[in-house]
Amino acid sequence: MKITILGSCAGTEPMPGRHHSSFTIEHNDSLFWIDAGEGCTYTAHLRGLDLLSTRAIFISHPHIDHIEGLPHLISILEKLNSRADPTSTVLTGKTIDVYIPDLEVWEAIEKMNKYTFPAYDNNNIEYKPTCYKDGVIFDEKGLKITALHNLHMGKPVNGEPWLSYSYRIEANGKCFVYSGDLGGPEDVDPLFDSCDLLFMEAGHFQVDKVCRYLKDAGKSFNQLGIIHNGREVLADPQGELQKGRDILGDKVFISEDGMVFDL
Repeated sequence: MKITILGSCAGTEPMPGRHHSSFTIEHNDSLFWIDAGEGCTYTAHLRGLDLLSTRAIFISHPHIDHIEGLPHLISILEKLNSRADPTSTVLTGKTIDVYIPDLEVWEAIEKMNKYTFPAYDNNNIEYKPTCYKDGVIFDEKGLKITALHNLHMGKPVNGEPWLSYSYRIEANGKCFVYSGDLGGPEDVDPLFDSCDLLFMEAGHFQVDKVCRYLKDAGKSFNQLGIIHNGREVLADPQGELQKGRDILGDKVFISEDGMVFDL
């Protein structure tokens, strides 16, 4: 699987060279989206990713910096589809799964796109929204994604669903973990046996706190990418990187927009 970071920034004001959280996975000729921060579609399209190969979209939680690019992504999929060869077997009857913790958010996005595309309900793309829970939420053609709720948006009340999740993603004998946004670094504990690549957010926690926790907890991983970077990291990325490496060594790096990983 090939991972491309489209957005490595937390929900700050616009930062040079940075966009809000999003990355894609290319696997078996299909494209998968993890979160959809602003600019994700623009970046992916100009990088040459085949947007019409999209198979599924996964939203970790419905905060604006993780979903603000989703209406635009759907809009561009509709636009590209309308211009494609209508006899294409790739597009006919195409289904895109959308995994999102709050279906009302998806309903609002669909309403926006119906205003833009009057024929939205009559095209060749069917969107299948799912409000998911803990456990394996996707397992197809060798790609498996397991979700685990975290405390970033607090505990549900009155039987409401959990709204914020982390992911463990596995394919071809490789594994990486994406924290999403967390209530605390310990939220990702149950997703660990070991992994090749770990993305941990630093929008709400200091880099050295994250690294110290992982070391003290004895977590096993080959690389640690600090992602969802907040103002403290972006103000001094080299300084923050050094703090992390003082604890965990050179397996630590600061994620940047445009990074690509092959696992």
